[in-house]
Amino acid sequence: MSSTTILIIIIIYFGLLLLISNFVSKKGTDNDTFFKANKNSKWYLVAFGMIGTALSGVTFISVPGEVGNPDLQFKYFQFVLGNAIGMIVVATVLLPLYYRMNLTSIYSYIERRLGIVSYKTAASIFLISRTIGSAFRLYLVVIVLQRFVFDDFGVPFGVTVLLSLALIFAYTYRGGLKTIIITDTLQTFFLVSSVFFTIVFICNSLDLSFVQAFETVKESNYSKIFFFDDFQKGNYFWKQLLGGMFVTIAMIGLDQDLMQKNLSCKNIGEAQKNMFTFTGIFVVINIFFLSVGALLYIYAEKNGIAIPMVDGSPRTDLLFPEIAFHHLSIVPAVIFLLGLTAATFATTDSALTALTTSFCVDFLGMDKTENQNKPNIVRTRHFVHVGFSILMFLVIIVFNSLNDKSVVTMIFKVASYTYGPLLGLYSFGLLMKSKTVQDKLVPIICIISPAICFLIVKYSKELVGNYTIDNELIIVNGLITFMGLLLISKPATENTRF
Repeated sequence: MSSTTILIIIIIYFGLLLLISNFVSKKGTDNDTFFKANKNSKWYLVAFGMIGTALSGVTFISVPGEVGNPDLQFKYFQFVLGNAIGMIVVATVLLPLYYRMNLTSIYSYIERRLGIVSYKTAASIFLISRTIGSAFRLYLVVIVLQRFVFDDFGVPFGVTVLLSLALIFAYTYRGGLKTIIITDTLQTFFLVSSVFFTIVFICNSLDLSFVQAFETVKESNYSKIFFFDDFQKGNYFWKQLLGGMFVTIAMIGLDQDLMQKNLSCKNIGEAQKNMFTFTGIFVVINIFFLSVGALLYIYAEKNGIAIPMVDGSPRTDLLFPEIAFHHLSIVPAVIFLLGLTAATFATTDSALTALTTSFCVDFLGMDKTENQNKPNIVRTRHFVHVGFSILMFLVIIVFNSLNDKSVVTMIFKVASYTYGPLLGLYSFGLLMKSKTVQDKLVPIICIISPAICFLIVKYSKELVGNYTIDNELIIVNGLITFMGLLLISKPATENTRF
């Protein structure tokens, strides 16, 4: 498929999103619409749309790409099982708390429980974490677009990033969450459809029925799921399961982005139905992504396709687009493109909305009654939206100059450092109801904890021999934060017990 054809499809795709945004925003562009979608979202739309937000282009490209690593294969599914357990914890423990307190920003819980400085610290951690994580996810798709489209037109990488963010800004800045609920539902449809159709097209290319494809994947060198043989390795089952569980509690349950959608449902019952439905779909769709990965490598071996190289290093992230664009017919190439675009832009548009919401509520107090009728308040929100778009652009440019690893590895590594203190803060708040903290010291604890974790990882060979620290790092980080909060704790008053 030519670069011109790809570009035309992308333009049509974004034109559709802009039409939807324009239609939705006619019904309201105030802050209640932007932040909470007027608390009138249908749970089934939220559940389906959250798939696109949670999966992103990382799952779409990096997860299938990593299947070819002998030490990984279907290892990621162990992590997914942990994700499912974590989502159940979020639905049964955190969501009822957020609804009972009627929160717009979930970090308001920390304000009431631990104090204003702790609250600002938690919100700041989210802003940093989500900006970096979403920038990494968008980066993955931009390098694909750059390699297969914009390089042919001589467009610099920075301009490609800027155009992508400008398009996302254009359809999110007015309607916010209410627009996102609709557009993410559409984008998830494209994402899920592309996964199923990709399997169909690859099976046809390999002359395999679905049953034969299942057997081929099962008997291949790519399908090992459970790794119990060496607890020192990063792929060990219990490390992946527990890591997946706590990463999910932190990256979904303690993340304004995913929780903002849940809090837009009418009541806790609908929000929990959304989460349980989302969990089931999430597990199934990841099985298909891993299967796509195995089939891609089998197809590549049969047709002598090498893993694409970037700066002399193999990039498994690019194997899927390489096969889709250069070795399959135009129909599967178009479907792949729509799925990839939908996966990543569903994540980025949601993140920009959540970042804007958190800053406007947590730092500018736009949810407070005395501020809601201030002049130019919507205009101020627009400026915040622009600011985070620019910040994300800068992060991507910096990351492009430094990155030499699989994006999926980088995202969860960064999350272990940034979300660990959030895990510690909420754990302390929920478990130590008889205690509060010396509020002004909390930022110090939340800086020291990731720093200690960094040193542990850096000197892990000297400290723990051949033991490989993987996704369980977020547990260690949260535990260190929790212990630090205990050291600066004091008896709680009645007003700080929730």
